[in-house]
Amino acid sequence: MVERVTITIRSDVLKKIDRMVKDNDARNRSHAIENLISKVLDDIDTALILGGGKVQKPMIPVHSKPVLEHQINMLKKNGIRNIIVSAGASIKEYFGSGKKYGINITYVLEKEPCGTSGALYLSKGLLKSTFAVLNVDTLMEPDIKEMLEFHRNNKSMVTMLLVTADKTDNAGVAVMRGNHVVSFVEKPSKSKSKLVNAGFYIFEPAVLKLAKRKGAIEDVIFPKLATNNKLCGFLHDKPVFDVGTPEGYGKAQKEWKDVY
Repeated sequence: MVERVTITIRSDVLKKIDRMVKDNDARNRSHAIENLISKVLDDIDTALILGGGKVQKPMIPVHSKPVLEHQINMLKKNGIRNIIVSAGASIKEYFGSGKKYGINITYVLEKEPCGTSGALYLSKGLLKSTFAVLNVDTLMEPDIKEMLEFHRNNKSMVTMLLVTADKTDNAGVAVMRGNHVVSFVEKPSKSKSKLVNAGFYIFEPAVLKLAKRKGAIEDVIFPKLATNNKLCGFLHDKPVFDVGTPEGYGKAQKEWKDVY
């Protein structure tokens, strides 16, 4: 439904809007203004948490709460209240509908481990607009709004949160050219790049057509997007804790600041 409204705009601002129309970013003034407003108001409202596998990683306790609960609180703080969890049935029994956390949780239950690409494949019917994806065993607090703006400005299909690391042999390593990831290799034996995958992403729903029933997104999807200049990297300068490793878990217990 479209409604007609009357607004007053400064002449200098109107000139900028007209340049948007001239540069073919918009069909006309109304379309240009609608695009600008949408960028401000159209935030991400859905996230997919990759929590499958044989090990019940969502239940790893950090400060006496499951790691999944910490992630729910972080997403909620960023305005994301529709959360899809790819996990086993026991996770559903613990977290329920999400009502007690003030959110809505939908579960994609895996009968057998199918990898992160498989989780995307199973979630196809639930993801219709731009959405966030995160690994369940990683704690962080990214600026999702800023990352989304970066994602849209670069017209990316997937934007990956990146951090610098001294050791890269046990991580996904990105080689950048400008804002784009031009090469992505999972756990390389050696690499000149120190930029590694932090386990948080923004996806466009069109990427779902690349998902396979089994496999990892790092192997199935990211290399293809990098080759086609459709994968961007957003640098994150705050701590990231991989609670799936003894070292990361110990640091999280000491340094992670709970999000409420």
